[in-house]
Order: sequence, then C-alpha cells, then structure tokens
Amino acid sequence: MGIRILIADDHKILREAITSLLNNEIGISVVAEAGDGRTAVQLARELQPDIVVMDIIMPNLNGIEATRQIVRELPHTKVLMLSEQSDRRCVCEALRAGAAGFVPKRCGFDELVTAIRNLAANHTYLSSEITGAVVDEYIHRRPDQDNSAYSVLTGREREVLQLIAEGMSTKKIAKELHLSVKTIEWHRSQLMKKVHLKSVAELVKYAISEGLTCVSV
Repeated sequence: MGIRILIADDHKILREAITSLLNNEIGISVVAEAGDGRTAVQLARELQPDIVVMDIIMPNLNGIEATRQIVRELPHTKVLMLSEQSDRRCVCEALRAGAAGFVPKRCGFDELVTAIRNLAANHTYLSSEITGAVVDEYIHRRPDQDNSAYSVLTGREREVLQLIAEGMSTKKIAKELHLSVKTIEWHRSQLMKKVHLKSVAELVKYAISEGLTCVSV
C-alpha cells in the first residue's frame, strides 16, 4: 500500500497541479483535496491519510490550527507544511503545532517528494532555508517576550478570531463551531480583553497581522 496524501490549499489550480504530479509518482496517491483548514480536518478524520500537505494561510481555519487538531486526533497522520509563509514565526508556530516537515512553495517538486517520503518513513524534513529560521528562533526566543496570538490566545479564541475577521456573524460562528451564541460571545469578550482591542475593525487588523487569516483590507 502506497503513501496516501491529502492536499490542503485554498488555491484550486495549485491543488490540482500538485495532485496530478504526485499521482504520477510511484507509491504515492492523493486521496482527497481540501480548500480550507476545517475541511482538511474533516477529511483527515474520515480518510486518515498518511500525510497531509498543508498550506498555512487558508480561510475558515488556518493551516496551523488545522495541523494542531489533526495531530492531536490522528497521531499516525503526518503534516507537511507547504507554504509561501516561511518567516521565522510561521515556521516555528507550525512546528509547535505538530507539523513534521516544512518546505516553502518556491521549492522544486523533487524536494516536495523527498519531504513526503521522509515523513512517510517517520523522519522529519525541513528545507535548508527553513532550518536557519528554526535555529535562529531557538537561539533568540525568550518565552517572556512572546506576545503572539499563539501564546496569548487559546486555540478556540484563535478560531473565533479568524472567523470574526473573515466577516462571519456570531450566530454563524456558533453554528460552524457547534457552540452556543453565548459561548461565542464569551470567547470574543475574552480575546478582546487579552489583546486590548475594542472593535471588530481592530480585531480584523490584529488577525491579519498575526497571520491567522487570508482576508485583506
């Protein structure tokens, strides 16, 4: 049985291109595609692929939060980040979320295949340009100075923040997350207190600056 892959990226043409190329590789097959993080989590639960090739910036649920959920629920499924976002913060947050590998989208297809085969063999894989970011973070990071959304907010608060930033109403967020309206209102209140913001516009700007959403203003 070959390596079963789930592709998660919000750009349809890119998903289709990667799927086509991977399906021509011996011992690799793409079993499904997802256009957002929440769909990726749902498909991973249903299909339990060996590897999820995951973008970071996606609607509904970003790739880092999706990775966190997949790794927690499916310990045998590996996540390989394939993203344009390859700065130090994104790389390190993805690895903290449980990603087993990270390659930038500007990498060659051969490197993507190499990364996939490494993860399938229970190894990690970091592109050479990514390794420097990880080492730099390890050397310079001080936990007491980390005020990012990934440190200040809970996972649920980050989910709510992303959906607010993407224009979803409280009622729709509650339905999407299978929670009550009052619970969503409480989460929104808590996250606003934590980041010291008072309006939806400020929340949107904060979510964008923290890389939680792909919306633009």
